[in-house]
Amino acid sequence: MESAPSARLQAVSLREQAREALRTQIVLGRIEPGRVESVINMASELGVSVTPVREAVMDLANLGMVEVIRNRGFRVPVLTDHDLDEIFQLRTMLEVPAMAEVVRVLDGAPIPRFRRLAEQITAAAREGDLAAFLELDRQFHLGLLELLGNRRLVTTVGQLRDQARMRGLQKLADQGELTQSGEEHIALVDAVEAGDGELAGELMRKHLSHSRGIWAGREEGDS
Repeated sequence: MESAPSARLQAVSLREQAREALRTQIVLGRIEPGRVESVINMASELGVSVTPVREAVMDLANLGMVEVIRNRGFRVPVLTDHDLDEIFQLRTMLEVPAMAEVVRVLDGAPIPRFRRLAEQITAAAREGDLAAFLELDRQFHLGLLELLGNRRLVTTVGQLRDQARMRGLQKLADQGELTQSGEEHIALVDAVEAGDGELAGELMRKHLSHSRGIWAGREEGDS
């Protein structure tokens, strides 16, 4: 399993770049949970100095994504199935009714930006581009919530996403099973543009249930 990102960073907004690089690797499970990682080694692999990486780690610690180990580095907490259940239960409680509200606010207006994102998510899933899939999926879900103008809602859902892990995503991508998740985004856009709040909410509920299985590396009905 990879322990760190391989791409080197540009000398612009290094703290933010380091934070996003680490966030992606953590959510994709490429930094092994439970293992202590050295900030010095991480900085070397990112091609930056220790300071922006240390700052990025502190940012992620404040979000609950890592635990700082004094004088040693940091580690990603190990998640149990119960942890994932709690995360997706909260997301369902927040995002399902939010979709009905998005439909009400838009009142049937087209949302071409989100249709493009849905198509790009599907393409990334089909191609097995996990980093692109994760980033586009984040833009889609948080972007829809941003339409409601509730910053706390967006922040809360964003933090819940960050606390989860895609443990078996690579396997599902290799088997071609990730494409269905991408296509679910397209169906959701169709429902929103059709002004059907009940359908949009139900599609979001099913999508999150499906995603719960994906993020654990299995279908939602598997044990």
